[in-house]
This record gives sequence, C-alpha cells and structure tokens, in this order.
Amino acid sequence: MGKVLMIGAGGVATVAAFKIVQNQDVFTEFMIASRRKEKCDALVKAIHDKGYKADIKTAQVDADNVEQLKELFNSFKPELVINLALPYQDLTIMDACLACGCNYLDTANYEPKDEAHFEYSWQWAYKDKFEKAGLTAILGCGFDPGVSQAFTAYAAKHHFDEIHYLDIVDCNAGNHHKAFATNFNPEINIREITQKGLYYEDGKWIETEPLAIHQDLTYPNIGPRDSYLMHHEELESLVKNYPTIKRARFWMTFGQQYLTYLDCIQNLGMSRIDEIEYEAPLADGSGKSAKVKIVPLQFLKAVLPNPQDLGENYDGETSIGCRIRGIKDGKEQTYYVYNNCKHQDAYNETGMQGVSYTTGVPAMIGAMMFFKGLWRKPGVWNLEDFDPDPFMEQLNKQGLPWHEVFGGDLEL
Repeated sequence: MGKVLMIGAGGVATVAAFKIVQNQDVFTEFMIASRRKEKCDALVKAIHDKGYKADIKTAQVDADNVEQLKELFNSFKPELVINLALPYQDLTIMDACLACGCNYLDTANYEPKDEAHFEYSWQWAYKDKFEKAGLTAILGCGFDPGVSQAFTAYAAKHHFDEIHYLDIVDCNAGNHHKAFATNFNPEINIREITQKGLYYEDGKWIETEPLAIHQDLTYPNIGPRDSYLMHHEELESLVKNYPTIKRARFWMTFGQQYLTYLDCIQNLGMSRIDEIEYEAPLADGSGKSAKVKIVPLQFLKAVLPNPQDLGENYDGETSIGCRIRGIKDGKEQTYYVYNNCKHQDAYNETGMQGVSYTTGVPAMIGAMMFFKGLWRKPGVWNLEDFDPDPFMEQLNKQGLPWHEVFGGDLEL
C-alpha cells in the first residue's frame, strides 16, 4: 500500500521507524537514508533486536545535495518522502521530490543556516509547484507544530463556532540527570529558544525579548511550572486559517538550571552561528598548527550529550496541549485538550525519550493518513488544512492518547 523513504536516523527518526514497522499493513516498503549509512544500519538492528520482522533498506545520502537526493529517489521510487533531517534541508528535499514525482512530509519548517529565523514563507512558496505536479506536501507533522494544529482543528470542528484565544502549552517535567542537555538537536534547539519571542494579538504580531514573559501554569499530573512565551511556527498558519483568533501564543517550560547554563552559553559567545577563525594544533604530533574555521554553536553541539542517548535514565513526563477560549452557540466556552507522555514508556518501546516520541509518532501518523488517502491533495499544506478526526483517532491507538477538559480555568 505504501512505499516510504525516511531521511534521518536521529531520535525522532528512530521513533518514526519503530512506529512504521508496527504498521506494516500501511507501510509495505521502507527505506532509511542518512548522511551516515552506519547510523541507518544501527537503527535497523535496534528494530530487529526488539523482535520486529521487517525488510528495511538503508542508504547514504547528503540531504544538502539535490542531485544525490534525486539519484536516491529515482532508484528507490518512494511514493512519500518523510523528511526527519535538519530544517536547513527542507527546501533541497522538496526540490528533489518535485523533480522525481515524490510526495513530501516533514516535522519542522525551513530555516536558513546563516540566520536563526524560521517562518513558513519559504515552503508556502512551493504551493503552486506541488499543485501543478499533482503532489502533496504536508508541513510540520510533529507534535508542536503538528498535533497542536490537529488539536486546534478538532476544537474548531466540534466545539467552537469561533476560536478567540489560543494558547499552546508545552511542558517537559522530565529529568535526564545531566547538568545540561537538549532534548533534540542542540544546534536547532538553542537557536530556537534564544530568538526573540513573538505572539499574535488583534491582527498584528508583537515581538518580545527572548524568554522575557513568563508565568506559572498548572499541567495535568505535573503541577505548576514556570512557562515562557516563545515564537513557534504553527501560530503563523493557525491565525491565517482561523481568522476569528484575537490572540495566539506559545508557552514552554524551562528549569532554572537550564536557563542558567543557557545564559552562560550566550554570554560566552558559544551560541553564535557565524564562523570564527581558530588556530588548531595538527593531530599528527608535529607541533605545527593550522587555521580552521568553526561555528561556536556547532562545536558546542559536538560536546553536549547526544539527545538520542538520554532515554535510559530519563524519568518524568511531558504535557503538551491547547488551551482555547471562544464561542459556541452564542455562549463563551473554554476547552483544554492535551497529551501526557512518560519518558520511560517511550524508552521501553523505542529506546528514545519522550520528546523524540511525541514528534516521531505524529510523523508516522501523518504518513499513514497520506497512504490511506485521507490526507492527499496537491499543494503544500499545514495540518489544520486536513480533517483532524482520523488523525486524532490514531493518536489514541499509536501511543499518544489525548484528554479533554471543558469549562476549566485556562490560567491565561
């Protein structure tokens, strides 16, 4: 039924791969490709070691290189390419998909390497090309973005005539027992949270200093956690698709120790994304040196713990959801829809922690929606452009059950 090629072999890709082999009635042929083929082979071994029987092909590819991508796509001929590589590579992969007649799905929108900035404009610009090619592109099919948009679409379809206030809230109350670590790619993570905050109110975007606005929010089964206002890409599409929204914000929790380390990293210049020149001793023991160029943040990524290795000792859980206020049948209504995910449950199933799990599972479900013909229309789309009901049904079946609270205190 479905021939799929997944690019990437990190934590999110590991979870997606496990979920794909759990649904072989939908995914009949599967290939994993990455810059390092040995990572793909190690992932296949981990899947087989868990007892899953699946014929999974692997390949090496540089996702920055359109010609290499085209050669791989033309060889394997996937119907759908799942992009779980880096956000820098979204456009090269989309270009290769257009050239080879492949449909496309990712979990995070494009951002340029030389600027810590992300928005949908670059990928939305591909809409006409995908329409004319008769191909579907599904953008941001992780949790946030992704499930957060499906939650909003579900609320709009079933519980509101008009959504007025939307707050997406993301809490990680887990403990990985490291002094400092990020839950996904450190380079992408630190770029994201050191940007200025951005939220939408009364028809315009309002910018704030990074992490300047924060307040305690109470998360189910967790309790109160200090939550910080940030910019997040799904707000951009949600306010466009739901024009009745008066205010939309995104909140994420951070512990004080994490913020202290982050402040130190910034003050030392280790979060810089521009190249600096460094005179390094040669490894041949000659005592000679050579000038090399390094990007401080990329060097920091090399010395920080690998997010893929955090799962074993990770305890606690995540809680991510949407708190919505609006009108139904002429009356004001509040609604909170959320999922809690325990890190140890995620690790026991896939060997990865909960943050990877909550992104990898929705990526697989989005691909499932495509292969079932439920989310298939030419063009470039965000998740709220599709019917949320079958996606929400699969969340409950695939390990991310959701819960609803009507008429509660949204605290916001």
